[in-house]
Amino acid sequence: MKFGYFKTLAPLIVLAVFGSWLAGSSAPAASATPALLKAKQEAEAKGHIFEISHDDILAKAKKEGRLKVFASLDAPTIKGLNAAFRKKYPFIDAHAEEIAGTDTYQRMILEMKSGTAKGWDVNYLTTDFYDEYLPHLKKFDIVGMAQHRVLQISLEMVNPIDRNIVALSTNVQVVAYNKKVIPTEKVPNAWEDFLKPEFMGRKFVADIRPTEIAALVPAWGLEKTLDFSRKLAAQKPVWVRGHSRVIAAMGGGEYAMLIGSNLKTIKNAIDKNPTGGLDFKVLEPVPVRLSEHEGIFVKADHPYAGLLWLEFAATPEAQKIMDGGGNYDASAFSPGTVSNEAIRGRKLSLVDWQHATKLQDYQKKVVEAYGFPQAERRK
Repeated sequence: MKFGYFKTLAPLIVLAVFGSWLAGSSAPAASATPALLKAKQEAEAKGHIFEISHDDILAKAKKEGRLKVFASLDAPTIKGLNAAFRKKYPFIDAHAEEIAGTDTYQRMILEMKSGTAKGWDVNYLTTDFYDEYLPHLKKFDIVGMAQHRVLQISLEMVNPIDRNIVALSTNVQVVAYNKKVIPTEKVPNAWEDFLKPEFMGRKFVADIRPTEIAALVPAWGLEKTLDFSRKLAAQKPVWVRGHSRVIAAMGGGEYAMLIGSNLKTIKNAIDKNPTGGLDFKVLEPVPVRLSEHEGIFVKADHPYAGLLWLEFAATPEAQKIMDGGGNYDASAFSPGTVSNEAIRGRKLSLVDWQHATKLQDYQKKVVEAYGFPQAERRK
């Protein structure tokens, strides 16, 4: 008799306990949908870490209480991001700082490989050594959590292959020119226009490190890009290395055009140039390169605070900071940014996650097609 009564009552007890657990859990019952639970199961089966609740991430980050970030953005931008992050999450003692230089990147990679690396949570990944970072990143399924809105990050910013890396910025390539030297209507409207006879013989500037030309491969394919490169070299442009000095000289009227300038570089120069002559034109397909890749170090002491950093850095608030101060470092996939406005409605040549690690090889082949030009020495 007692046993039968217990059998009748047991399901009610279980339901009451389960309901009490849900009520006390940081993950709302509504968020634990079958699709979300399935995504978590699939991610964990592949060795990824998947949280089903932003509240859980927040609670774990709060318990960690600290954060150390390495980024490649300039110091004022990083300072602004760090201050805004600390304001949003005052319970996290966050410290973000700039790292730069091949020597620094190589030293950090060697430390990671040797097992001696420590002291940071979020790491910048230079594309020059991209693959070497991968074994040393914590395997959060940021793609899955972004898809299910556990993390508020635009999917265009997240690596769909490795799933645990976010590109917080982009580089957009345009044509920079001085409209006091060459009228806007005479500036090429297509990349192929640079091959016209009127642009033969030192009529424009080209960089011997052809990142901007190599970035046409995703849209054009390698062979068309190399054919264009050979014909471009035959136009005998002014060969240089680097954009900032050239654009400064262009502002003074020394050069007419630079093919493939970084949008942020020419925008910054326009802000500072008192003559009002500098301008730029966006050509299609627009070369767009993902940049400012960041991931969470596998030995991070504060990985959940790191997740909050990556999410925050992708928000409109943080992207506005990255776009400010004349830096224009925000992502083209963040609405309202300068880069986003430049590419809106246009055909892109996106150096995405599949092309990013091949870009150096593309550049090498373009340089070979150029015939290994040498940088011009200025007197």
